[in-house]
Amino acid sequence: MTDVLTTSPLLRRAGAVAATGADAGVAWHYGDPTAEQRALTNGRAVVDQSHLGIVTVTGPDRLTWLHSLSTQQITGLDVGESTELMILSPKGRIEHVAFVVDDGATTWLISETAPGLAEHLDRMRFMLRVEVANVTDQWAALGAPRTEVEPGVVTWVDPWPRIGPGGTTYVEADARVADAWTWQLALVPRTDLDEEVQRRIDAGDRLVGTWALEALRIAAHRPRGMEVDEVALPHEFDWLRTAVHLHKGCYRGQETVAKVHNVGRPPRRLTLLHLDGSDADLPVAQASVLLGDKQIGHVTSAARHHELGPIALALLKRSVDPAAALVVEGESGPITAAQEVIVNTDGHSADRPPQPGPTMRGLLMGKGCAADGGDMS
Repeated sequence: MTDVLTTSPLLRRAGAVAATGADAGVAWHYGDPTAEQRALTNGRAVVDQSHLGIVTVTGPDRLTWLHSLSTQQITGLDVGESTELMILSPKGRIEHVAFVVDDGATTWLISETAPGLAEHLDRMRFMLRVEVANVTDQWAALGAPRTEVEPGVVTWVDPWPRIGPGGTTYVEADARVADAWTWQLALVPRTDLDEEVQRRIDAGDRLVGTWALEALRIAAHRPRGMEVDEVALPHEFDWLRTAVHLHKGCYRGQETVAKVHNVGRPPRRLTLLHLDGSDADLPVAQASVLLGDKQIGHVTSAARHHELGPIALALLKRSVDPAAALVVEGESGPITAAQEVIVNTDGHSADRPPQPGPTMRGLLMGKGCAADGGDMS
């Protein structure tokens, strides 16, 4: 639900049309979404992302502590280095996703579930020298399609689509179309948001809404937190690419991560759908995807791309034939859809060990992981 803290002052700008759903609080577009997409593609755009939540972690134990709780290798994170982490349930389901950057004194976490993330982290502090704060009311994120970082500005640079240290992929090398995706989030004081945007406009950037950003993100196969449901596994989204380190120490949910990686076959796979563009209807999130009269998945997000036309990301049953013609339930009727494979149908990662596979380093598969409630002795 949008509140006064996350309703952007940029919605007062000429032509602004408010976004809804997960992006409520910022602009969907400013009057010309096609031109806005082109500005993003050309690298000259600024996108209001002030609806995202921001959590800070301070204290001398912050990096080792976050390392112990999350899927990512956080110890040794260099000042200004960006990464991505997940907090999993004991069964390996995704509970929180956060973008991570450390400035030498504070670790900054940008998340779509900031209140819940902050609450979870605060409960896990115990006697460690860490402090957790939800500072969404004080700081805001501005997005831009580039990787260079402005000196003195805390900036998260998206590692997608490269495979990070300790990561892997479920994507065929020649199937990825995301190589052109570059993205960063700069953190600015919320009180300076309007002024900072104007400074970027004066320097040649165009103010862009979430319509344009979502279209390019979907085309780049880049998952986001709002697409996660209560049973989501990182493998289903190809998120082991940037958010999971397979060779780090024990954390909650690691046993599931290891088993699915070693054995293979996550139950679902993220898929890009090319939708029939005969009318203006786009499916909403959670819209059913059908094969014949059988539901075989659901849409996670959809947008109208300036070159590809209407597209969507969907989670489908892994066994669905990639050549099968599908139908998506739209608000005005059924929409035919063709698949573009992202996560492969055999469910095997690029470095899946030969069977029977060795266990992951740092994980005692037979005895369980202490973070999962198992016995490490």
